[in-house]
Amino acid sequence: MTSSDLYPVSRLAAVQEATAKAGLDALLLTPGPDLRYVSGYDAKPLERLTCLVVPASGEAYMMVPRLELPAAQASPASRLGLEFVAWDETDDPYAVAAARLGRVGKVGKVGLADRMWAMSSLRFREVLPEAEQVLAGSVLRELRMRKSPAETAALREAGQAIDSVHRQVPELLRAGRTEREVARDIAEAILASGHQTVDFVIVASGPNGASPHHDVSDRVIQAGEPVVVDIGGQLHNGYCSDSTRTYSVGEPPAEFAAYYEVLRQAQEAACAAVRPGVSCESIDAAAREIIAEAGYGEYFIHRTGHGIGIETHEEPYIVSGNGEPLEPGFAFSVEPGIYLPGRHGARIEDIVVCAESGGERMNDTPRELVIV
Repeated sequence: MTSSDLYPVSRLAAVQEATAKAGLDALLLTPGPDLRYVSGYDAKPLERLTCLVVPASGEAYMMVPRLELPAAQASPASRLGLEFVAWDETDDPYAVAAARLGRVGKVGKVGLADRMWAMSSLRFREVLPEAEQVLAGSVLRELRMRKSPAETAALREAGQAIDSVHRQVPELLRAGRTEREVARDIAEAILASGHQTVDFVIVASGPNGASPHHDVSDRVIQAGEPVVVDIGGQLHNGYCSDSTRTYSVGEPPAEFAAYYEVLRQAQEAACAAVRPGVSCESIDAAAREIIAEAGYGEYFIHRTGHGIGIETHEEPYIVSGNGEPLEPGFAFSVEPGIYLPGRHGARIEDIVVCAESGGERMNDTPRELVIV
């Protein structure tokens, strides 16, 4: 799998077509996930403007600081036939971009990269005062949600890499160690597994497990405590991993063991419900109904899942109220959880890709409670 598979030349034309269809005159994509998705260029976010300008008609071009030109030309963006417009320290790149856009007609509506810095969006407002600004995500979401076979393969590679880390966790967890000590070892393992970056490491022991987004602390892990381990990172190709497993250091409390089995059944049911045509909210309901029927509904306090790709969290979101039907290529997490404040908690998370035949899991480590 090469960068040309993940970031194909044809994507720019598809984005340009979608821009015109949405009634926008141009997309303005600064460093971040949107720029990387369209061009393959993982540009540094700097105070100096780098911006891919994709007009609804006419040729796209990329504004780059002259000192960043070699990096841009060495990136997959060089395959797109783009003009790289290098600017010098005494130039106003925003004015240059606006002037070039004005050559193709009046600019009435532009899409800004969802992660564009306010500094840049306000400068674009100054140089394009009559242009309405909207989020580029309104155009790109339809493309980014539908993962290609190459993107699915990248997510599978990411899943296998993070699975290899979870297989090491039982060796790292033991009573007497702090969450921070365990997390440090896990972070090293994530990088050793082939990830380029460590995006997050959650090690939540005992009562900390009742906080879904607990990070790490100097709390000492005790015998008989459940520990939630949620980890993920980004591979060199830009695609992300995210997987949660819950462990117990010795035999857990009886009430925990009871609701963990409920959680396992709920996660299994939600994964089994994935297929084209069913709604995102129905996957959430498949997990939530089982948890609620067992009496733990009030302790499942977040959505069942989020999309994943070149961002850990992207569309579609698996949540009540999202009636959007699943399509082949949609990739998202299935991660129900039960959290008892002051006591403990548990979560099980897999990345699932919707295929014609149903849901395909990108993770395959045990979902049963692992007692270490």
